[in-house]
Amino acid sequence: MNHPTLGIQLYTLRDFCRNPADFDVTLGRLEALGVKDVQISAVGDFPAAVQREICDRHGMAVCVTHKNLDQIESRLDALIEDHKILGCDALGLGWCPEERRDTLEHTRAFAREVDEIGRKLASHGMAFHYHNHDFEFAPLPDGDGRSFYDVLLEETDPANVKLIPDVMWMHYAGQDPAGWIYRLKGRVKVLHFKDYVPTGETVDGKPGKRFVSLGQGVTGLDAVYRAACETDVPFIVYEQDGDWTNGDPFVSTEESWRYMQTLTY
Repeated sequence: MNHPTLGIQLYTLRDFCRNPADFDVTLGRLEALGVKDVQISAVGDFPAAVQREICDRHGMAVCVTHKNLDQIESRLDALIEDHKILGCDALGLGWCPEERRDTLEHTRAFAREVDEIGRKLASHGMAFHYHNHDFEFAPLPDGDGRSFYDVLLEETDPANVKLIPDVMWMHYAGQDPAGWIYRLKGRVKVLHFKDYVPTGETVDGKPGKRFVSLGQGVTGLDAVYRAACETDVPFIVYEQDGDWTNGDPFVSTEESWRYMQTLTY
């Protein structure tokens, strides 16, 4: 049985990673907490070689990245080289634009495209990884009950297309995150731990929510951690989009990191 390596998704601290100097300071603060693995996402536009140098300075390894779809489509060869510099074999996509997933036909076309992208990445010893929100689990209007996530799983090669399950968004979508981790066994390198509480309001037709530090919400992270251990998920990283304690993402990161140290199975 595997106990996943724990890390931090730098999207949480994106406002403090806008340039090399701030990136250096941020990784120094994470190093002081004992963090050794990070996901690079939404950092400033500076070269992969500089990112790698700073990561090495603080003893950090990069388990996965997030790039937007435009970048992946237009700069794939360059991204492959950047990932080799970073020592990272996992290229992640944070979400699929609405116009690429609004019908079954569009969703199937997207699945074909990322499967081909994943095939090219596989030829370089890498893989494509897709990160979910809640909308991927809604039935497609013409999908006979199938969701975007169903199509992505069924119509891509597991060797080419991996998943980054965001367990908070799964729970918010009315899904069973732990159940999904068992179902996705073998297709998950990195799992996102995020937590939330309902607010009792309705916002844009959906139940209101507020992000909270790990262990303070309703996601049920203990059961998910157990599932991750039993399915040999290599990495769990903390991510929080906003609503930080005292408005400070470093405070939420420290709270969440302390919680992650308590996880046992």
